[in-house]
Amino acid sequence: MIDVLYFAWVRERIGVPRERVDTKAATVSDLVDELKQREPRYEAAFADLRALRVAVDQDLSTFDAPLAGVKEVAFFPPMTGG
Repeated sequence: MIDVLYFAWVRERIGVPRERVDTKAATVSDLVDELKQREPRYEAAFADLRALRVAVDQDLSTFDAPLAGVKEVAFFPPMTGG
């Protein structure tokens, strides 16, 4: 089981801030593919991965990061400075 967290407009599209996911995904990208198959709201949230960032166990990561031993994956839009 992996805790999946959604922030900002990703959370708004999916409708929940977090969920526990039972997955066989090997990478973050595989997890996204599994999530997109669930419902149209997930497909909408993950339609353009270039508009998303991902953190694995609270470290900024990439979509090809392995999930073996991972406890948490978070998805969020890019941060902007100000």
